[in-house]
Amino acid sequence: MTITLNHTIVPAADNREAARFFASIMGLEELPPAGREGHFAPVRVNDTLTLDFMTVDDPIGVHLAFDVDPDTFDRILARLREAGVPYGSHPAHPDNGRIDHPLCPRGLFFVDATRNLYEVMSPA
Repeated sequence: MTITLNHTIVPAADNREAARFFASIMGLEELPPAGREGHFAPVRVNDTLTLDFMTVDDPIGVHLAFDVDPDTFDRILARLREAGVPYGSHPAHPDNGRIDHPLCPRGLFFVDATRNLYEVMSPA
């Protein structure tokens, strides 16, 4: 059997706001609340993976990295710019406005209100 990641929990100060922000920037679909008491705000990333945002006390941000094709990268970059969300080419400087990623031809980092660090990498 092939191993695939089904979901991961992403800590948030406000699960629905964090899910909405991530989905809007990445161009993804928010799903209805999930969990026994609806405490997850899931976002479908692909056919096998959801990110389940969960409100927690004193959330500590995590780092999530995504490989995307060049057209998807361009759309994500356009949404970041349109929304006025800072982005940058280095995890220590996710607001320098650059996309010259150290590990790939084009890439960027951006953060949400909880300081989750999102990395988007494109091969061209």
